[in-house]
Amino acid sequence: MGSKNKKIANMVFLLVVFALTLYSVFKGEDLRAVLRAIITVNPWYLLPGIAGVIIFIWGESIIIHYMFGTLKIRTKRWTCFLYSCVGFFFSAITPSASGGQPMQIYYMRKNKIPVPVSTLVLMIVTITYKSVLVAIGLFVAFFQRGFVHRYLEGILPIFYLGVALNVLCCIAMSILAFHPALAKWIMMKFLKILERIHILKHKPERTRRLAESMDQYNATALYLRTHGRVIVNVLIITFLQRFALFFVTWFVYKAFGLNGAHIYDVVMLQAVVSVSVDMLPLPGGMGISENLFLIIFKGIFTAGLLLPGMVLSRGIAYYVQLLLSAGMTLFAHLTIGQKAADKI
Repeated sequence: MGSKNKKIANMVFLLVVFALTLYSVFKGEDLRAVLRAIITVNPWYLLPGIAGVIIFIWGESIIIHYMFGTLKIRTKRWTCFLYSCVGFFFSAITPSASGGQPMQIYYMRKNKIPVPVSTLVLMIVTITYKSVLVAIGLFVAFFQRGFVHRYLEGILPIFYLGVALNVLCCIAMSILAFHPALAKWIMMKFLKILERIHILKHKPERTRRLAESMDQYNATALYLRTHGRVIVNVLIITFLQRFALFFVTWFVYKAFGLNGAHIYDVVMLQAVVSVSVDMLPLPGGMGISENLFLIIFKGIFTAGLLLPGMVLSRGIAYYVQLLLSAGMTLFAHLTIGQKAADKI
């Protein structure tokens, strides 16, 4: 019953955020003018943008398939693509993308993949995913000062907050991965403090479950120490995967027949949006992503095309991704684990 209530709460939260996003973005705007601008675009430029979304999802499936192979687990590439779609769908509709990996583990378990193995693979996927964002954020913050002052003055607090949160997340995951004993000591100490100040009641079962879950990270630490080349390869694939999605905005820009802006500026500005919103507790960064786009791309899209540009860019990068992954998640639900012959 609790799980059902949680799903209902998440759906209500998603709908509320979506409604507020529409209100904040389109309030006082001429929707007919926006639609007229959108229907004038060159659709041939939108096709590579949609392809970028597919490559983005496909990129994670390559990583999952590759890492399962290093662990001697045989999987089908198509099944790994379904795992990726499941992850992106539930990440897109839950706050802070919290629902993605638990659901991936659920469907992997239906295919008889051990939970410790799936947890290990997805932990490394998350570490590399966040590491690429951290690298981009720190590169822009420290080595692109002219770029920052030209485009980001209006969003600097959010940008720096996004960088800081991603750095802290990477540090926390690195402690879990490289120093599991230290991580376990910190978490057990923190649990005791919460019990001592009566925020949590002392429950031996909770303490045992926490200890067991922290022990799982020993496998992550061992894997990272013994598969350095694999991690480098995963980082490279993740970098290409992330930028495939960032390029969507460039293709939207060209679809409007615009010229003058450098491809580097357009792609990096979209990367900045991702860095800024990735750790915020909003489904898919909904609301904040749209408004950040309207602020920092003001000097890129000409007058009258900024809002249509945002609608197309965000529509392809997030909503096309959401619809595609939703369809594939439904297919996964109907097929994964249903036949013994198709276990993996």
